[in-house]
Amino acid sequence: MSRIGKLPVQFASDIAVSANGNVITFAKGKNSVDLDTKGNVAFNLDGNVLTFATLSDSREHRAFWGTYRALAQNVVTGLTTGYTKVLEINGVGYRAAVNGRVLNLQLGFSHDINYELPDGIEASVEKNAVTLKGHDKQSLGQVAAEIRSFRPPEPYKGKGVKYAEEIIARKAGKTSKK
Repeated sequence: MSRIGKLPVQFASDIAVSANGNVITFAKGKNSVDLDTKGNVAFNLDGNVLTFATLSDSREHRAFWGTYRALAQNVVTGLTTGYTKVLEINGVGYRAAVNGRVLNLQLGFSHDINYELPDGIEASVEKNAVTLKGHDKQSLGQVAAEIRSFRPPEPYKGKGVKYAEEIIARKAGKTSKK
């Protein structure tokens, strides 16, 4: 039995939740998110509580039960409080700036990297930290991973783009023999 799947998803009254076939739509203000269950789980919408159930006792349906419940909870959390990822830029001359919907990165290459931010993701820069905010957990993580991939942190000097909570395992440099 799934411990996650058993838990109900509770949401505030300012979030409008509707079901159309296998698609659950969550809406708050101008933000709207669709969760397509693809017929893998059964769900019940009762007031401000959404519950999920398995279609059968097969291993696959039990896995979907907990997965879709967690995805629904992520959507509700994203619409109420939102998600934040912080990236740190370390290196001499490494900088970032936001110009409208474009994140301009100077990461030691011969050219600047202009990264177009997708809809629903906002960025702000303060010193060497880029803060990304959004209501969709998956797309926020994808954007953070793409920005990090431009210059991943290297283990010798720690230069590059890293997550704020990430710990870089540092290596000793070359040593001379005497």
